[in-house]
Amino acid sequence: MIDATALSEKPVLTGDRVRLVPLSVRHAAAFHTNCLDPETRRLTGSHHDFTREEIQAWCAGSADRADRLDLAVEDRETGAFLGELALSQIDPPNANGSFRIALVPGATGRGIGSEATWLLLDHAFDRVWLHRVQLEVFDFNARARRAYEKCGFEVEGRMREALFWDGAWHDVFVMAALRSRRPGGAG
Repeated sequence: MIDATALSEKPVLTGDRVRLVPLSVRHAAAFHTNCLDPETRRLTGSHHDFTREEIQAWCAGSADRADRLDLAVEDRETGAFLGELALSQIDPPNANGSFRIALVPGATGRGIGSEATWLLLDHAFDRVWLHRVQLEVFDFNARARRAYEKCGFEVEGRMREALFWDGAWHDVFVMAALRSRRPGGAG
């Protein structure tokens, strides 16, 4: 049985290089800048143009959302904003939820995303008591797919031509990590 109250708690999760902290208004400007980055938009499949006000309101309300967990990824040494991630769409009877992450361009390719993903998965499995965490990744994002696989995610399916981007259709892979099958995890 999951502990749904754990989503109301907004933890600080610390790794070797990153710290996950509750998303707040202080992250809004950097979050908005990242939402405008063309490569971030492509990797997240975001067609929507978010305004600064929308992002600020989202960040401001993050602490009050009891049905999901939104965290900023910060550099542990400098506190610099490296991106954000979320655990959402929680299905208590089935003990599963969805995961997403978006890093700023300078934070990719250095293992930052993998470390942040491990921290969130540990929290999802050991504190919230989820059994399954799923995500979606586009077929053109092989780097992210490899990183997710290192964190214990496995491809479960493919949604054919589910994203239309730059005049072409792209497949979306559905991946999931299971509490009982995570590398180094308890059964």
